Amino acid sequence: MSKTAKHAAFAAVAVVAVGVGITWYRAHLPPQPITVDYPLEGAVFPPEFPPPRLEWRDASPDTRVWTIDVRFGEGATPSLHATSRGEPIEIGEIDERAVGPTNELPKLSPEQAAARTWRPDPETWDAIKEGSTAEAAVLTITGYADEGRGRAVSRGRVSIRTSTDPVGAPIFYRDVPLMPSEGEKGVIKPLDKKLTPLIAWRLRNVAETKSRLVLTGMHSCANCHSVSRDGKTMGMDLDGPNNNKGLYAMFPIEPQTVIGSENVIEWSTFRGKLGGKLRVGFMSQVSPQGRYVVTSINDPGQDQTDYERRQAPLDLRQAYYVANFQDYRFLQVFYPTRGILAWYGKATGKLQPLPGADDLRYVHTNAVWSPDGDTLVFARAEAKDAYPEGSKLAEHPNDPNETPMRYDLYRIPFNDGRGGEAVPIEGASFNGVSNSFPKVSPDGRWIVFVQAKNGQLMRPDGKLYIVPFEGGEARLMRCNTPLMNSWHTFSPNGRWLAFSSKSRSPYTQMFLTHIDEQGNDTPAILVENSTAANRAVNIPEFVNIPPDGLLHIDAPVTEYYRLIDVASEAMNEGEHEKAIPLLKQALAESPGDAVVHNSYGSALAATGHLEEAVVQYRRATALSPEYPDAHNNLAAALVQSGRPDEAIGEFRQALALKPDFVEAHAGLGGLLAQTGRVPEAIPHLEKAVEFAPESLGALTNLCLALSIAGRPQEALPHAQKAVALSNGQNPLILDLLGRLYGQAGRFTEAAEPTRRALEIARQAGDEALARDLRERLSSYEAAARGGAAGSAETSSR
Repeated sequence: MSKTAKHAAFAAVAVVAVGVGITWYRAHLPPQPITVDYPLEGAVFPPEFPPPRLEWRDASPDTRVWTIDVRFGEGATPSLHATSRGEPIEIGEIDERAVGPTNELPKLSPEQAAARTWRPDPETWDAIKEGSTAEAAVLTITGYADEGRGRAVSRGRVSIRTSTDPVGAPIFYRDVPLMPSEGEKGVIKPLDKKLTPLIAWRLRNVAETKSRLVLTGMHSCANCHSVSRDGKTMGMDLDGPNNNKGLYAMFPIEPQTVIGSENVIEWSTFRGKLGGKLRVGFMSQVSPQGRYVVTSINDPGQDQTDYERRQAPLDLRQAYYVANFQDYRFLQVFYPTRGILAWYGKATGKLQPLPGADDLRYVHTNAVWSPDGDTLVFARAEAKDAYPEGSKLAEHPNDPNETPMRYDLYRIPFNDGRGGEAVPIEGASFNGVSNSFPKVSPDGRWIVFVQAKNGQLMRPDGKLYIVPFEGGEARLMRCNTPLMNSWHTFSPNGRWLAFSSKSRSPYTQMFLTHIDEQGNDTPAILVENSTAANRAVNIPEFVNIPPDGLLHIDAPVTEYYRLIDVASEAMNEGEHEKAIPLLKQALAESPGDAVVHNSYGSALAATGHLEEAVVQYRRATALSPEYPDAHNNLAAALVQSGRPDEAIGEFRQALALKPDFVEAHAGLGGLLAQTGRVPEAIPHLEKAVEFAPESLGALTNLCLALSIAGRPQEALPHAQKAVALSNGQNPLILDLLGRLYGQAGRFTEAAEPTRRALEIARQAGDEALARDLRERLSSYEAAARGGAAGSAETSSR
């Protein structure tokens, strides 16, 4: 054998030896770690809970198959065995209606994308639950590199338990799309009005794998709901027209529940402490026996008409800090900065301030009842304006520009509405942070609340704390997730707490934790499939009813808002005939709404029913005398009806109420010019152009008036701008410019726009207009030639 061949053989033997060594080494390596992401170590499940999905990440790249072995208690022999291929996490169902330009489809985090899963079959899960009540079930997940499972390459474990305490009641909650819309100061509006019918309300029995849809399609936004302890009465804040958040529905819970007009309370029928009309009830709560409602109200101290409130709702802007964001993940911040507690008695039908919680120097909010109904727990802070002068609006949660508001928790006796002394709760007050949204356990021993840097509810840094009812050390709860913990609710037996969190997705999900008699809780478990993956769960509330105690909610009281919305859509699309019967029906249900009378008048006017339109506009102005749109529309209808003198008075009334009202200036100026009062008309038309410099109508009307007044030179710049705004394609505006040049004696310049207008009229087949334009063009050209000849003759002399 040659020397080269010997070296090659030696090298081959060495490679084989190294390969064998590596194989031997890898075969004897200890298993790589498996990290179990869900459920967390120590999690406790209800006895009626369906099989959960285990999620883990495997550090070994060689794993092909996994086994799950279950033993009950440390050191016990595994008694249950399963095999899994470790399916990846699936995002879940998508609601296409909730997909829009201001949100994104849900996606997996890097950890979730790397995860593997296993869901036990019902029989295996029942065996795990049965064996894990007295001691923990230890689930060991082992990864193998081959189907024969000859070599374990990874291993991890998690311990869970099953409680003997059932949840025992379903959870009622709101299911919302996250589709941010442009908002305004003081207006709590995270969703565009036309998308309101997409909001749904569901009931979830945690023993089942899906929730039941009980209410959707409402055209009025319903907000915070609460339920009496006996499960017989529900209360729900309703939004009325014109930013009226002062409606409250209080209705009996039945399998087929109906919310009718007889169930609605209007806070606006009551006067506040300062004498102003109340329009807002915030986070109202039904008492344990369903006899009372406690709410937070704010009295701005002065009444506003419907129109004034639509333009600038003082009670909202002064008392509620609201910032709506375009980031769907956290699309809103809201919290009250002024307000007192008031209570409503079902028997008396009266709303009254609660003494001891009615000091205007403070804001009082988030009030909840003790189980016996004798005590209220609420959040309080020093009152302030929601938007201090010169402040900037926050652009995201916890923006330093947020108005600082740190609440402290207080207790106060209800005392049949007589109130008493408000006492701060030790451990949940004066601790340098904001303490809000308290909930009292059904045994009356504990308060669970949200703690954050600022504000209340839905805060990215919000954490749940538990404190004794009488006060003491507040403990951070184990159930907290890394991102937003809020909207919590106790089960009727007090052993379970449901809450919302964004820890697994920007689309808020619902979680459960077990709480024992000593207030010790456990790591959170996920209530899967509460809604579509691209919708959010909020305001979960346990209802003390059997699973079939609430099957459907019908809300005929909101039919009024549906009629208005459908009519508005029809009018926006020019289908005024379709809108007329809808608006007529809406007015039959609520004849006192000036806005609807105005809309009805507009639909009638657009379809030629001028006299009927005038009647509706007059009703609108009678109901809301400070409603400039109704005065302006009435004036326009009177002009068309040949009643110019009456119209002038209505135009002037509209302008007295709204001096920068472009349409009213233009309408009044045009009418005055038509009736020969050109000098009076011109200032109004100039105002219209000043307030709306891009308005073609305002520009052309001003040009016509200045022309009649013999002031063509002043009109020319406005006519030139109108030509530019119409891209030089409107023959009538081009003709107007030509006429003004002609009136000013500038015939050569008059010919050019007239020539362009003639060409457009010919192309459009408008022979009558083309004939007029030809005549004018001929006269301009002749005048221009005559002027040129005269100039030449003078020059030759």
